[in-house]
Amino acid sequence: MTDTIVPTVHWHRIEDGRVQCDLCPRACKLREGQRGLCFVRERRDGAIVLTTYGRSSGFCVDPIEKKPLNHFLPGSPVLSFGTAGCNLACRFCQNWDISKSKETDTLADAAAPAVIADAALALGCRSVAFTYNDPVIFMEYAVDVADACRERGIRAVAVTAGYICDAPRAEMFAHLDAANVDLKSFSEETYHHVSGAHLQPVLDTLEYLHHETDVWFEITNLLIPGLNDSAAEVDAMTRWVVEHLGRDVPMHFTAFHPDYKMLDVSPTPPDTLARAREIALTNGVRHAYTGNVHDRAGGATYCSGCGEVAIERDWYELGAYDLDADGACLRCGTQMPGVFDGPPGTWGPRRRPVRLADFGRPGVAVGP
Repeated sequence: MTDTIVPTVHWHRIEDGRVQCDLCPRACKLREGQRGLCFVRERRDGAIVLTTYGRSSGFCVDPIEKKPLNHFLPGSPVLSFGTAGCNLACRFCQNWDISKSKETDTLADAAAPAVIADAALALGCRSVAFTYNDPVIFMEYAVDVADACRERGIRAVAVTAGYICDAPRAEMFAHLDAANVDLKSFSEETYHHVSGAHLQPVLDTLEYLHHETDVWFEITNLLIPGLNDSAAEVDAMTRWVVEHLGRDVPMHFTAFHPDYKMLDVSPTPPDTLARAREIALTNGVRHAYTGNVHDRAGGATYCSGCGEVAIERDWYELGAYDLDADGACLRCGTQMPGVFDGPPGTWGPRRRPVRLADFGRPGVAVGP
């Protein structure tokens, strides 16, 4: 399979003859034939192109709670996919086989935007998620898929580190319905030395989403022992969230497992997650969750009005559900922040790989 090439617009020429990519704050400066750190954007014929449009590392139907999004169409299935490459260099990457890949063989499944949207509809998915690697680096493909989905009543979700410049940020999120933003740390030093990035652009993305868009978003913080799990850092982070984004933005504190270049770091103890959640709640975050662990208390959604459990949740599986079709508490009537549209879905914790290259062929099963 050969690369599919599409032109991009977020770049400019600089005085020494190179061209600078203006998609993300990394600002890669490229000579002819060179690729940026993300590996998928390359200088060809004096311009920067996206080399992997229409190609994916794989498709899978997941629970929306796996993104994680707990306040967006709860219980519904989402058609998830990613490409290859990434514009960050996280030593703790949990999807490194995809995000760090420079092998075109990783892009084993091809699908045009309309095919993805039709597949999502046929599979009973209420949304499509750009995940596994960051959609920022394949923005043109993600935008076209989002538009095709919107034409069919399917929502579009980005799972992103939020590391993007102002103009492409506005362009990308104008086409999206929801996002989970990975706030990897609240330390510039950690971002710089462990992810090869900077904190402020991510904070800018969060503030942009809150103040300038109607995109529903939630925040994930992967807690890594000895790196970003101190009570002081969690305290500072959650205070910033409440002050700058409000009390209703859900926060997910998730468990690290040893992977990629951090195999010598221990998994996150459940007590660390519980402590982070308690700090967030104390600082005014109304909806704080623990993730990647079985924790019914930390996974449940509580009504901010009456304090009772509104959605029981064990990992990705829903239990009792005490909200009406519009997301109001059945006990006290308090509106739950988020996107609620009808009864909860029943997808549960299932994970179903899908081969879109075979989609629609005779004998290939479809449907939820």
